[in-house]
Amino acid sequence: MKAGPLWLADTRIAAIVAETIKHGETVRKFYELHAWVVMPNHVHLLITPQIPLPAITRWLKSSTGYKANRLLGLTGQPFWKQESWDRWVRDSAEFNRIIRYIEENPVKAGFTDNPVSWPWSSFGRAGASAYPT
Repeated sequence: MKAGPLWLADTRIAAIVAETIKHGETVRKFYELHAWVVMPNHVHLLITPQIPLPAITRWLKSSTGYKANRLLGLTGQPFWKQESWDRWVRDSAEFNRIIRYIEENPVKAGFTDNPVSWPWSSFGRAGASAYPT
């Protein structure tokens, strides 16, 4: 598991991040959201950007970080690390493998026995996974 603070384990903060991720697709139209998960200390997204990726990352981190810091009483301190990782998805097999990886991450990390029981994930959308069976 990745190291770092476990601020996202706070359900209030996980909810802020999850809602912001969905808002970026449905309201802002910044990306098409394919899969996502909020873990206790990191987040995974699979998106098709509609605007430059640095603008998406800046928006997600600044809007969620500000709200989270207010809840935690950490105003003025960085909430997110500066780094982020992105990669190109080259084909549908890799696309589906990444969706599975993202949605099964809470199980692999030992936080739940079943991805459907993890509330901060795209797996919970419509009660099923985003990846085809």
